[in-house]
Amino acid sequence: MPLNFKKMKKEYKNLPNKQILEKMNSFMEEFEKTKKLIVGLTHHLDILEEEYNKLNKEMQKRMGDEQS
Repeated sequence: MPLNFKKMKKEYKNLPNKQILEKMNSFMEEFEKTKKLIVGLTHHLDILEEEYNKLNKEMQKRMGDEQS
């Protein structure tokens, strides 16, 4: 669910402390989940790049052998 920051920006000044603290907690949880996803995807992307590069080098060797 996308967050509507514009709307929240206007509303937060009228919220009681308890609701602000609840929103802060919710944002921290969402931040940690998002950070975890990004780290996991970055790791996945690094592995894909590494495997692609291995295959690419192998193809370059083979293409070089065929051209000789």
